[in-house]
Amino acid sequence: MPFREIPHTADLCLHVQAVDLPGLFAEAARGMYSISGVHRLPSPPIPRIYQHADVDKESLLVAFLSELIYYLELEQIGFDQFDLDLSERSIVAMMEGSQVSGLKKNIKAVTYHNLEILSTAEGFEVEIVFDV
Repeated sequence: MPFREIPHTADLCLHVQAVDLPGLFAEAARGMYSISGVHRLPSPPIPRIYQHADVDKESLLVAFLSELIYYLELEQIGFDQFDLDLSERSIVAMMEGSQVSGLKKNIKAVTYHNLEILSTAEGFEVEIVFDV
């Protein structure tokens, strides 16, 4: 499984792994939606494009997931398709999703707590802590 929830004392924690960085970001998004219990409605695809530059890949990940929380809260959109162009300091994400009818847990923020994207023999992995 590319992502799994990890027990955490007060917040939600997610372990994510993938063979490449775009895959890691996409699985982190899917995992975030999964642990918050997002329920997407069947509807025509809703496209969005997101672009961002930052100091490192960890900051890009926090910004990307934070943007997805923004879309979830303000536009009630959850994404499931990701085409990501990613470098060490920039991301361009073409995404498709659908309207969301509800969720079980509100995520307030993506934290930097112990956030480090690690390169492994299988690709990349990261543990992400979400403030709820």
